Amino acid sequence: MKYLNQLLARRAVIKGSGLGLVAAGLAGTLPVQGAAAAEGGEIWSSEYWTKKGDVPLWMFRKRLGAPKAGEPSRPVLFMVHGSSVTSRTYDLHVPGHGEYSVMDVFARYGFDVWTMDHENYGKSGRTSGNSDIASGVEDLKVAMEVVTRETGLKKAHFLGESSGALRAGAYAMVAPERADRLILAAFTYKGEGSPTLTKRAEQLDYYRTHNMRKRDRDMIRSIATRDKPGTSDIAAVEALADAEMPFGDQIPTGTYLDMTANLPVVHPQKVMSPVLLVRGEFDGIATVADLEEFYNLLPNGDRQFIILPGTAHSVTLATNRELFWHVARAFLTMPAPIAT
Repeated sequence: MKYLNQLLARRAVIKGSGLGLVAAGLAGTLPVQGAAAAEGGEIWSSEYWTKKGDVPLWMFRKRLGAPKAGEPSRPVLFMVHGSSVTSRTYDLHVPGHGEYSVMDVFARYGFDVWTMDHENYGKSGRTSGNSDIASGVEDLKVAMEVVTRETGLKKAHFLGESSGALRAGAYAMVAPERADRLILAAFTYKGEGSPTLTKRAEQLDYYRTHNMRKRDRDMIRSIATRDKPGTSDIAAVEALADAEMPFGDQIPTGTYLDMTANLPVVHPQKVMSPVLLVRGEFDGIATVADLEEFYNLLPNGDRQFIILPGTAHSVTLATNRELFWHVARAFLTMPAPIAT
């Protein structure tokens, strides 16, 4: 008991909603299930290609050590990118400013970490489409075939940020047999009362009539500065812009159109997975009330809603990003509940 009390006394208190906060905090003190904490060792990576019809899609994978024949599969964590960036946002390197590669972090935690560039993003194929949420779901369907082929697992955990969370949630609705635990960061449900979406909706006619939009360095900077300047290190924001700009200054409009005209695109009653909702304290993409409505309608009792202090829209770029790593890892390694 003395040992447990010491652990609880040292645990950082993070703003949260309901029992999700308690569960997330305690999970860090309990035995890891399915993903062993791994220290040391080299991170191995590999690129893959798949196709959605005629559209080539690029995939990327990281884990500790190369896969070996006959070894047990490690739990897969698939990271889904948002509207204005590619999968580089999950594998960012900012020399002299600490760790920013979420892929590296979770590979060291013992996960087999995957991501992809969606249609019209990054290294993936270019088409005349607008790469909306429905298109992203189709991307994930073919990507999971590669994951299964390479790992032997038919089910993966999914982590999505912003419209990546919408893509991940929409995929979990249509493929519940493929989606294990689901982390939805910077998510929006109906968008009601969102200052970001209210401002974005001023360009709705443009999104309806154009499949691409301008995405320059200033736009990328705004991801981390529009809600609360100072919640992200500017060096990390510039590193993200450096990683993104080689892919051009145009990005699809589909997710922006969905978020300003077609919400909700994820219906909580249809999401069977355990869900962790993560919101930055200053995130303007969704109000607490909007997310609470979604949270309360989820059918799975295994759910948590966490608000991260001192954080805005992008939890992966945040100065307080280690808070996100903590709650995400705790959720993904929760012990299996005892049936009653």
